Amino acid sequence: MAYNYMTAEEAARFVKNGYNIGFSGFTVSGAPKLVPTAIAKLAEEEHAKGNEFRVNVFTGASTGDALDGALARAHAINFRTPYQSNKDLRTGINSQDIHYADAHLSHLAQDIRYGFYGKMDMAIIEAADITENGEVVLTAGVGIIATVARLAEHIIIELNHNHPKELRGIHDIYEPADPPCRREIPIYTVKDRAGSEVLKIDPKKVVAVVESDAKNGTAPFSPADETTMKIGQNVADFLAQELKKGIIPASFLPIQSGVGNVANAVLGSLGANKDVPPFTMYTEVIQDSVISLMKEGRVTFASGCSLTVTDPVLSDIYGNLDFFKQRLVLRPSEMSNHPEVVRRLGLLTINTALEADIFGNVNSTHVLGTKMMNGIGGAGDFTRNAYISIYTCPSTQKDGKISPIVPMVSHTDQSEHSVKVLVTEHGVADLRAKSPIQRAETIIQNCVHPDYKELMWDYLKLAKKTHTPHTLPQSLGMHVEFAKSGDMRNTNWADFEK
Repeated sequence: MAYNYMTAEEAARFVKNGYNIGFSGFTVSGAPKLVPTAIAKLAEEEHAKGNEFRVNVFTGASTGDALDGALARAHAINFRTPYQSNKDLRTGINSQDIHYADAHLSHLAQDIRYGFYGKMDMAIIEAADITENGEVVLTAGVGIIATVARLAEHIIIELNHNHPKELRGIHDIYEPADPPCRREIPIYTVKDRAGSEVLKIDPKKVVAVVESDAKNGTAPFSPADETTMKIGQNVADFLAQELKKGIIPASFLPIQSGVGNVANAVLGSLGANKDVPPFTMYTEVIQDSVISLMKEGRVTFASGCSLTVTDPVLSDIYGNLDFFKQRLVLRPSEMSNHPEVVRRLGLLTINTALEADIFGNVNSTHVLGTKMMNGIGGAGDFTRNAYISIYTCPSTQKDGKISPIVPMVSHTDQSEHSVKVLVTEHGVADLRAKSPIQRAETIIQNCVHPDYKELMWDYLKLAKKTHTPHTLPQSLGMHVEFAKSGDMRNTNWADFEK
């Protein structure tokens, strides 16, 4: 079939006010870049004419500024799910200009199939190649596009020539059957493949093909500081000890790691620890550190949803595809995050908390309980079903004015029932097989910063001897104090007894 090639601006004209649009990708990797920016310009034109123009945006996770940022600044987004990290989009969400529904990443594709979000009007896909019969070779990220492309009425292909056609074979595109009587997902090891190496679409749905050479432009993470390095070392030492105890099998278990400096520090420490054998990863985002460890032989195989690596590292991968295609697979987020697979494989999961309380509850989304940061992402998918679930955070923020460990979290994303281990630069709190008071004592002793230890011990003394010892007037007192004075260290529990 002959496709209609056109500019991004021409393709954007197919988008109508109120459309539900699903985008490919997971982070900036695999996300289209030219067409979303053109849609933002179209929205600005329509707004200047006095016309309403907003769309509902569905993605695998966060995207890049060319998508989330451009559409947010153009006031072109009515609704957004499931995860974001763009500052302009965040501003729109927290000002209620944009409706945002936080969601577990493994749930979104199936919830779209179930009809929870209405019909899907359009899918916009970044591709390395498309054949006449509708076989699409995706680029460096997958996300929810398998479901969206099948259900959408119209499709726009953004054909990005920075990604080689030879990527064919690195993807595993699979959709599970819907209930009732859903069968198991046939992934029994990290290396197993369940689906197709290409995304198969109906060519008749393709209304436009837009050629692109836009790069991902993934920024490198800032160098790890002393605190981050110590957190990474504490996590690695803990897992090495569990291996020695026989809690973790001698062959080790697959790793899931979040995104950022702490994740890189953890992986670096695991890679350097000779007590830990070479290991595999079953995760969302494959970062630069994973590729380095793969080249060193410390990571033997990695399954993810995206190659969120810097442009030089991506070029290295593309220049050595024969090597990396034997060691990498990219899947839809429904598969990379699926609770069934997470539990079957026995993942060791490592994620980051905005704040945690002394009983093991974690807030990973809301600043002071009200302002959305990024979203829950895949943390819930992994945490609830992990072999061992680990959360990390520094013991202080903002020059010591904030303690991320508090008596009660201001918002709960992961409950004490799912969080097994908490780690800061000061130590490790193993929360397994402990009552609430035992968890509190362990966290205060091992993880809380010295500037806040006495404050935390005093809180426990104030609380009544109940199963979970809280005193409600003081439970959010540190948050109240920060809002008042800008420094949690000024908290005086007596102020809340008046």
